Amino acid sequence: MNYLKFDKTLMINLEESLNREVLRTNRIGAYHCTTIVDCNTRKYHGLLVMPVPALDNDNHVMLSTLDETVIQHGAEFNLGLHKYGGNCFSPNGHKYIRQFECDTLPKKIYRVGGVILSKETIFTTFENRAMIKYTLLEAHSPTTLRFKPFLAFRNVNSLMVENNAVNRNYTEIENGIKTCMYEGYPELHMQFSKYCDFIFEPNWYKGIEYSKEQERGFPYKEDLYVPGYFELPIKKGESVYFSAGESPVETKKLKNIFDEEAASRTPRTNFYNCLKNSAQQFYHRPTENDAYLLAGYPWFKVRARDLFISTPGATLSIDDPVRFEKILTTAIPALRRFMETGEKDKVIREIDAPDVLLWVVWSIQQYAKSCGKEQCSKLYGDFISEIISYIRKNKHNNLRLEDNGLLYSDGKNQAVTWMNSTIDGRPIIPRSGYIVEFNALWYNALKFAADMESQNENTKKAANLEKLAEQTKNSFVETFLNGYDYLYDYIDGDYVDWSVRPNMIMAVALDYSPLDRMQKRSVLNIVTKELVTPKGLRSLSPKSEGYRPYYIGSQRERDLSYHQGTVWPWLLGFYLEAYLKLYKMSGISFVERMLIGLDEEMSTHCIGSLSELFDGNPPFKSGGAISFAMNVSMVLRVLKLLESYNQ
Repeated sequence: MNYLKFDKTLMINLEESLNREVLRTNRIGAYHCTTIVDCNTRKYHGLLVMPVPALDNDNHVMLSTLDETVIQHGAEFNLGLHKYGGNCFSPNGHKYIRQFECDTLPKKIYRVGGVILSKETIFTTFENRAMIKYTLLEAHSPTTLRFKPFLAFRNVNSLMVENNAVNRNYTEIENGIKTCMYEGYPELHMQFSKYCDFIFEPNWYKGIEYSKEQERGFPYKEDLYVPGYFELPIKKGESVYFSAGESPVETKKLKNIFDEEAASRTPRTNFYNCLKNSAQQFYHRPTENDAYLLAGYPWFKVRARDLFISTPGATLSIDDPVRFEKILTTAIPALRRFMETGEKDKVIREIDAPDVLLWVVWSIQQYAKSCGKEQCSKLYGDFISEIISYIRKNKHNNLRLEDNGLLYSDGKNQAVTWMNSTIDGRPIIPRSGYIVEFNALWYNALKFAADMESQNENTKKAANLEKLAEQTKNSFVETFLNGYDYLYDYIDGDYVDWSVRPNMIMAVALDYSPLDRMQKRSVLNIVTKELVTPKGLRSLSPKSEGYRPYYIGSQRERDLSYHQGTVWPWLLGFYLEAYLKLYKMSGISFVERMLIGLDEEMSTHCIGSLSELFDGNPPFKSGGAISFAMNVSMVLRVLKLLESYNQ
């Protein structure tokens, strides 16, 4: 039985199928993304979406979609699907879909009368090329396929309207054409594995609508340019391959390229394999010598905090320590540059956020647990020492070590934590002063650094760090632990934030916690009662003032809800890690039950991945980015932890 398979009943029900999306990426920033019925519902959707460095740092939709038409005895059956005004869908090709499966490649089976046609899509690794394999499984009479390319040539953040500036010229190449709509763009090469006719019939398809943009209050109507169409005959049992890329390809090699790419994929046959594949989709290698993780799809870039929170789960938890080392090898020079000169990195965004270095130490700590302290000390011991020294000397312009051993950061006028939503440039949640996870991470970093110094027999340094850690621990408990058995979220001068938020769980989950066992259990109990849902932890308790559980409406409304009650799966990773540390073997069944809610998500929203966030109230509808690195990575860490307990 296929793990990811949908039948005709679901596929023809657009209320269901249009809310399920499929994503395929390469490792240099390009991707293919659409719904499972190939109807684009976002301006970010497209068959070939790729960076165009000559223009800007964003992705660009080159080829929006490719409509297929089956022709028999002069009768035409269009398999495409677009949404137009008045909730009109045309040409309604979804009604011919009999099933969709996604275990290895996204594969649809169409039935048109006596014709049965399969369609499989793949995105090539390290190359900006989308490929489709069409196989005629059944036909009782001569069959012709027609292909109509819908071109966009635009930034993912904009929409195209009919214009006279479009370049309609094209050049015939081997089994296809190449064309470029606007100056500055690369040429788009569209080719087939066999000879085809191209009929030049330029036209604009006007008023195509993207429902997801409409929901957010953004412009949502677009005009797409179709230069003409391709036609070719196909025989029963024959496969035809289509390629769309920024460079030409030898068409006789298309079959081998497709087969080799398909053979390299891990089948998405279970929860773990889905998450593993999804984690690998975040790998980003803009040059041969660099390695990063994108924060998510379809709109996120490389973000520092996300990078270091995600890296252990996306590498170590799928037994790929080499990838971890490559990412750190790329990141460390940028971090050193920032610490020495204050220079921000061009690729790793938000590297100046005050908690980034704390997450770097945490990330390296996970490497030590996976690959051994000796190896960790050899590779990263000196760098950890540099980070601790940098923080202790108050060299960061918004992270100050106070005399009580706690870290202070000013977040009143700029967002400084992961709860970073803003309106008009000002933080919606001005978490400022002594911030709970900053200081839990700081205590953990001091203890881990002391351990690394002991590993190198630097006993004096280790003792000094242990002394500071003890001061931090005492101040942490005195400052954050309140009389209601949970931790304040932040304290700034005389202001104390009583909101019940999930950030306190990190003080329980970290390997070195400033809390004793009873304090940990009390905090865990509060989190369990007020924040835990089947999809993750709420960003705010329903009992706290300002609770907004639904991520709906305009972008402003969504920003106001972003961290005020929405659910974040990555936080569940820390919660379940804390649960296992407290309850050990007796907690395994609870953790396994908690993961069921996320297992169910593999067949909703982005197939085989986890969305950025969920509503705080039932039915916990997903929202935000369709595939989010921190969520995927943290759940992989939990699965790895379960594996260690079950051995």
